[in-house]
Amino acid sequence: MNFILRPWQLLLLILVGWIQRQQQAILEFQNEQIQSLLAQQGKTRIRLTDDQRRRLAVKGKALGRKALSEITTIVTPDTILRWHRQLVAAKWDYSDRRKKSPGRPPVSAEIEQLVLRLAKENPTWGYDHIAGALANLDQHVSDTTVGNVLRAHGLEPAPERKRHTTWKTFLQAHWDTLLAIDFTTVEVWTRGGLITAYLLFVMRIGSRRVHLAGCTTSPDGLWMKQVARNLTNCEDGFLNGSRHLLLDRDTKFTAEFQGILKQSGVEAVLLPPRSPNLNAHLERSIKDESLSRLVFFGERSLRNAVCEYLAHYHAERNHQGLKNRLIDSGEDVGRAGGEVQCRERLGGMLRYYYRDAA
Repeated sequence: MNFILRPWQLLLLILVGWIQRQQQAILEFQNEQIQSLLAQQGKTRIRLTDDQRRRLAVKGKALGRKALSEITTIVTPDTILRWHRQLVAAKWDYSDRRKKSPGRPPVSAEIEQLVLRLAKENPTWGYDHIAGALANLDQHVSDTTVGNVLRAHGLEPAPERKRHTTWKTFLQAHWDTLLAIDFTTVEVWTRGGLITAYLLFVMRIGSRRVHLAGCTTSPDGLWMKQVARNLTNCEDGFLNGSRHLLLDRDTKFTAEFQGILKQSGVEAVLLPPRSPNLNAHLERSIKDESLSRLVFFGERSLRNAVCEYLAHYHAERNHQGLKNRLIDSGEDVGRAGGEVQCRERLGGMLRYYYRDAA
């Protein structure tokens, strides 16, 4: 007996089969989620492996976005579909089979470091100049390569680079004619009680030689003008032969003070705001080594202590900035034989050891 399916029966069978496939796909997806969750037991955060993501992506794609949005998933439907797109893209990715272009070889690390060094140490040098200097070192590169290296490290061409001179470059260029000036304060006991004394020092950066420009309890404008006149005196002014004077933005360095310096050919170079370490050589040494360890009664005792320290500073103290040498090496230095002697200052706070004459 032949059984003939009517059209509506055929449609019903197709619908039932589709529903069964959908349910089976959902079950497989949910089982895969359960397996993934079981593998994450004991962990505070779910971290799926690449293999788990791959299986969820394949099974989730079969369901479609609408079905995924209607069931509970451990990740969002968009994440599952994104994983699937990545799988498809990886399948058709043949980048590992491509032959590398012969092209120009990359710039070596040695040449790159030389280009950066020459550019930073010579702000006025252009691409051609740097390329020529490299040729002198038997490193032959084009000016285009030099430009590419500088741009990759954020360095401007010479016209822009020389407008951004670093403090290190500036100091090295003016080392022999550069000085620095700075205040330091000391508390002094007087008949009227405890007062603040202001000490003003000037240092030649190249030689580290220091000069006490003044000591006062009231560094007003008139006092500062007189200090400027003393420092720029044509006969014995400490600033004679100097061209630049580093100073911070303290309001005590008035416009009149800077004007007197300018008339004598000394340019006042203002330090950047909030940068005390750029001019801290003297204050750090004189305070740490003597002034902060003493109690002063009157301005006279303070001046005597400063004079003693400066004598020690110039003739008896080794300076790391001068390769651990003395500023003024006297006859005591380098004598062979003889007993070791000790010269003391400020009650033994400052000591200098030398050999006596043999």
